[in-house]
Amino acid sequence: MLLSFYQQEFIEAGCDEAGRGCLAGPVFAAAVILPPTFHHELLTDSKQLNAAQRYALRTVIETEAVAFAVAMVDNHEIDRINILNASFLAMHKALDMLTVRPGYILVDGNRFKKYANVPHSCIIKGDGKYFSIAAASVLAKTYRDDFMHNIAGQYPHYDWLNNKGYPTVKHRTAVIEHGFSPFHRKTFRVTDPQLEILFEDEL
Repeated sequence: MLLSFYQQEFIEAGCDEAGRGCLAGPVFAAAVILPPTFHHELLTDSKQLNAAQRYALRTVIETEAVAFAVAMVDNHEIDRINILNASFLAMHKALDMLTVRPGYILVDGNRFKKYANVPHSCIIKGDGKYFSIAAASVLAKTYRDDFMHNIAGQYPHYDWLNNKGYPTVKHRTAVIEHGFSPFHRKTFRVTDPQLEILFEDEL
């Protein structure tokens, strides 16, 4: 069962990102502040939900959140500063955009770059433990999917409508055959399409 909060002393924001393992497109991050009493039976790690569930939950989150924000860092910046730093930057941008300043930050994963003077905790698999992080994972994932859907028609051979930029066999084969698009991360290695698909569970 997911918990509504990690601590009760400060206003708490959950942060998560989507798109770290992709070959193409931006990395998105979201920051969400939920009411301490928030509860939803369906909300969990976005990777455990189907698309219809994620979009339904996005409406719930955006309606009930005390504050939320979504930010992105594009593929060019990812190539310049690397994906880890780009993920931190996207989270910081989302936190900057919140209309309510948090007193504490919960981050999914095991690493984070300190944001201003706000204390934080990194929670491994936190999107399956705390509602605020799960909510951030849903927003980051759905906003990133929207972005990839919007550009997919310009480059149909990469199959972004289905793989969202992750390194599926079809996507990697298309990169080998057609080269990079303007949205590809050129510092990411495109492995042999016959190798195991590492990120298929994130689609």
